[in-house]
Amino acid sequence: MFPTDTVYGIGCDPMRPASIERIYDLKGRDRTKALSLHVASVAEALEYAGEDPLARLAIEELLPGPVTLIVRRPSFIDETMTAGLPTMGLRVPGHPLCSEVLERCGPLAGTSANRSGFPAFTGEGDPAVLPPADALIDDGPTTYRAESTIVDVSAGEPRLVREGVVPVATLERVLGPLGRPAGR
Repeated sequence: MFPTDTVYGIGCDPMRPASIERIYDLKGRDRTKALSLHVASVAEALEYAGEDPLARLAIEELLPGPVTLIVRRPSFIDETMTAGLPTMGLRVPGHPLCSEVLERCGPLAGTSANRSGFPAFTGEGDPAVLPPADALIDDGPTTYRAESTIVDVSAGEPRLVREGVVPVATLERVLGPLGRPAGR
């Protein structure tokens, strides 16, 4: 488990389906919910965006930081990580320690470090509530102490998936008007 700028995350090698399955088991996570890919830098994130101009703009203008971008899944990313979806979440956390871990380890398939159905861990409170993992990097409270904003840029028009740390007005200044999830 590792600190990000938003909440603590649990991650593994994205190229090892057995490790990805272990995250689902440890969290009790529904296997229809994809994991995201965490990378160390904007340059690295751009490699996963391909030639998609909206994805590239979003990466260049919004990352690193508390935003998860939904982009088209490159063919070399295993479907186990994306729950079979043709898209994937992509993050470049702005937390210095997290960036260092990602630079040394490479990309990590990850999600928030909490048991499914429980609040995300922000570094405040007892880490004993976290699911078991091989290692915990405890760096105290996260910068924002809230979940990332999720924006889908995979279909040519930006769509808000989850409101989080970054305000919608900021996103719209960069990406233009956002579609909203049903019911919002």
